[in-house]
Amino acid sequence: MTTGASASGPTGLRPAAKIDPTPEVDLDFPREWIEFVDPANDEHLIAADLTWLLSRWTCVFGTPACQGIIDGRENDGCCSHGAFLSDEEDGKKLHRAVKMLTPEDWQLMGEATDDQGRVRKKLYLEEDDLDDEPALRTRRFDGACIFLNRPGFSEGIGCALHTMALRKGLEPLTVKPEVCWQLPIRRTQEWVDRPDGVEILRTSIGEYDRRGWGPGGLDLNWYCTGSPDAHVGTRPVWEAYAPELIELIGKPAYDELAHHCRRRQGLGIVAVHPATAIAEEKAADARAAAENSPATSAKPAKKARPAQR
Repeated sequence: MTTGASASGPTGLRPAAKIDPTPEVDLDFPREWIEFVDPANDEHLIAADLTWLLSRWTCVFGTPACQGIIDGRENDGCCSHGAFLSDEEDGKKLHRAVKMLTPEDWQLMGEATDDQGRVRKKLYLEEDDLDDEPALRTRRFDGACIFLNRPGFSEGIGCALHTMALRKGLEPLTVKPEVCWQLPIRRTQEWVDRPDGVEILRTSIGEYDRRGWGPGGLDLNWYCTGSPDAHVGTRPVWEAYAPELIELIGKPAYDELAHHCRRRQGLGIVAVHPATAIAEEKAADARAAAENSPATSAKPAKKARPAQR
């Protein structure tokens, strides 16, 4: 299964006009969690935020709903700052992916190409500091990540790496930096001592909300996970983001998580994500308004006429 709608996926040739955003929900609200032991490792405990995983969040990049994280750069989505590489392996994966890119995938390939016609790391990466430590990030060009295709590009706006992955039938997570494909899922891990003295790994899977970005997260122009305008997915997060979750916790643990999510979904979740609740209420109001409109009310009479059958 290839995820065609993860963050910064390709869209149309030009960005859509933006809607007036629905106010984001508060950061603090009741959440429902579940803990279970990884079936593949009895010393690995997984804690999962069911409120988030059963929400209807979906990536709305390139649609009227996406307002962008920086004021005045709504077409960048969440790609304005570039992506920090998590480690050496993350960098190697990116370098392998870059070798698969073509000018049809990547609008700004020329900006990363030297005088001999070779794409160079030093032209698509830049040095920076992360948590007071030296780090590499994707280079920012003209105010956003160099891999971001801008309005007017023949293949549409969005991440060049994502575009290439879809063209080749690959999972986007296999070619994009970790921070890009993990968002908006947040995984944290810590070693903890059980009361019996055994040390186990505890993995937490939850929502990467504004606070996940650190102090600057509260200053973002707009952020999707708390926006009802982005909680319009046809599938819950645990299902839509199955490839990413499998990569984060492994297939046996994901299968166990999916079992619990299905069961909770059938029973009815106690702590519904407030952004999903608002989105569903708006959708219900819109349906009711459409059903009660004069045009809609007239439709049954038309259907009763033989010419309409």
